[in-house]
Amino acid sequence: MRLENIVWDAREPRRLGEFWAAALGAETSTDRPDHYEARLSFGEDFFLDLCFQPVASPSTSPARLHLDLAGGARQDAVVERLLALGAVHADIGQGEVPWVVLADPEGNAFCVMEHRDAYVGAEPIAALPLDSAAPERDAAFWSGITGWIPFDGPAPATLRHPSGRGPLLEFCSEPEPKRGKNRLHLDVRLGGDDDTVLDRLAESGADRIGRSAPGLPWTVFADPSGNEFCVLQRAS
Repeated sequence: MRLENIVWDAREPRRLGEFWAAALGAETSTDRPDHYEARLSFGEDFFLDLCFQPVASPSTSPARLHLDLAGGARQDAVVERLLALGAVHADIGQGEVPWVVLADPEGNAFCVMEHRDAYVGAEPIAALPLDSAAPERDAAFWSGITGWIPFDGPAPATLRHPSGRGPLLEFCSEPEPKRGKNRLHLDVRLGGDDDTVLDRLAESGADRIGRSAPGLPWTVFADPSGNEFCVLQRAS
């Protein structure tokens, strides 16, 4: 399997998708009012698709996955560019911190980070922080389903693509147990030799939530901390 998608629940998928495509310099691949996708390529066969799917009422539960964008020495300039694209400053109780918290046009908070050695080369997304009840356990789980490898980052446990490019996947100690659906989630795609992967996921600690409506080729799971993710069928 491979990690393939970052997925946003959106009231207006095109509007939100256009913001994030511009923010990250991603190339639009699907542009419809009810569904928008853009691809962020990191070279060779490594990419992440940004997917925006329509929901009537996005979850109001506390966010457990968000984006930390690379800022570094250009943090102020990055913030100003994002504000010009439609982001706004956000107060989520962060207090005095060296990063800047913004919100996208639908209120999803994200951060523009200060310089950290661990984030050098991780652009434009520095990290994908995910709340976890047991960071080391969840890092091992996600490594098993993505092939990403342990990395010495600032979070309690961190993974990175084996190429050394792209964002860090950070497992952060959750401030509270999960409640409600995540507004952002990750998707993984089956590879050619994953005939028994759905059964093995359950053995690894995932809970199978169910299969989506007919014609939508994915199966919904939750990781050991309850974070939803989808397993996509093999690419045709």
